[in-house]
Amino acid sequence: MKGSNLGEFEEVVLLAVATLDNQAYSVAIVDQLDEQIARKVKLGVVHAILNRLEKKGYLKSELGEPTAERGGKRKRYYSLTSGGFFAVNRSRELRQRLWDKIPSIVLENLK
Repeated sequence: MKGSNLGEFEEVVLLAVATLDNQAYSVAIVDQLDEQIARKVKLGVVHAILNRLEKKGYLKSELGEPTAERGGKRKRYYSLTSGGFFAVNRSRELRQRLWDKIPSIVLENLK
């Protein structure tokens, strides 16, 4: 399937959305990524990835209620679709198959 493979950053964004469950909005996703991958992530880049993943059908989003702390603005919350779960699971399985093929002697020599 052309266009169905995930890039590394797309994969980590999907995983961050999954870990945040029903609290996955853009700023929380950026914070989660900063914490977990120890790399500064720009909000605009995350927005672009979220939009791309939603177009691919891997994420869905909905607007939350307006809040006073945001001046009446609403947060957009993201969640994984079954297609998104399938995509990250496929990536995990592929990586695991490759890890499993590495001879143990190779791994021992690298330690």
